Amino acid sequence: MRLEELHSHVWRGKSAYSAHPVIPTGFTSLDHHLPGGGWPHRSVTEVFLDHYGIGELALLIPALTSLTRQAETTEKKWIVWVAPPFIPYAPALKQHGIKIDRLLFVHPSTGVKNCLWAVEQAARSGSSAAVLAWVSAASGVALRRLQIASEKQCCWTVLFRPLGALQHRSPAALRIRLSHENSVTRVRILKSRGGRPAVVDLSREQLDSRESE
Repeated sequence: MRLEELHSHVWRGKSAYSAHPVIPTGFTSLDHHLPGGGWPHRSVTEVFLDHYGIGELALLIPALTSLTRQAETTEKKWIVWVAPPFIPYAPALKQHGIKIDRLLFVHPSTGVKNCLWAVEQAARSGSSAAVLAWVSAASGVALRRLQIASEKQCCWTVLFRPLGALQHRSPAALRIRLSHENSVTRVRILKSRGGRPAVVDLSREQLDSRESE
């Protein structure tokens, strides 16, 4: 292949990727480092953390608010929460702009397989705009099934996972690690399909301001 042909193929590939839909994160600095300027829609996003409650939900609230508002003008779809470790405070979610009548909470029977089955069914149903799931373990096969289901049904699937799961490979379009350091929530972009690794620090003020909109 001549250099000119290779150059043409490379740029066509990049343009094709940029056409993939995204959901703006609500944080300009984070959007800047994500291909297309937001969370990758129709795909799996993995969020790794050492413990819950370090800002993971605050990070997603702008996107969840956007998705539930879209349901008012388009086909109404659910935001499904699978095996959340805590019961979210509904008045607080409503105050942040999330339409709580579009939220569906699923508490599967104990066991990783049951949890993954519930996540896949929610993503595969075609009635979910997004699926948030707290998953302790997942095989490569299970993750590939989730990725395929998310792509086919236009669903944003977010998996909250322990740090130990980072050692395993994954077909997820985006993998990030969250930590709380020096009064900021640090977002480490570990893998981003079409992008590069990066580190973004979000202050408490930034998270609070986005929550209040």
